[in-house]
Amino acid sequence: MRYSRSVLTAAAFAALAVGATTALAAPASAAPNTTPQKVCGSAYKTVNSAPVGSLGTVYLTYNSSNGQNCVATIRKNPGTAVDMSTWIYVPDTDQGDQDYGQYTSYAGPAYVYGKGHCVDWGGHIKNVYTQVTGSNCAALRENRVTFAR
Repeated sequence: MRYSRSVLTAAAFAALAVGATTALAAPASAAPNTTPQKVCGSAYKTVNSAPVGSLGTVYLTYNSSNGQNCVATIRKNPGTAVDMSTWIYVPDTDQGDQDYGQYTSYAGPAYVYGKGHCVDWGGHIKNVYTQVTGSNCAALRENRVTFAR
């Protein structure tokens, strides 16, 4: 899917801030030992992660054989379905992907081609949002923001 940065970010935070649950897919479920590799695929290696408060973690993974990045937001304690999201965006190529809905264990996977590019990514669980921008750009420093609404 193709998303512009402003549309992706604005839609993500606007929809999630009001607790929108627009996904019609059945809630994802998994054992408490869900890993990014179980969500994204065994060829994906974790290259970065960011806590979502004390509720879970957003993982950025990379598959060196195809240049794809994948993100997954995984709850620390799976249970009753709650609002969750995961998203990724490559500013250089204006490509992104996302997954939003009510899930019991994880949101995702969301994939984008990112070889040789900086990526922006993040997710949320309940009312806690995490966003990482300018990530995995070699010597450049990324920016992280976590907040609750």
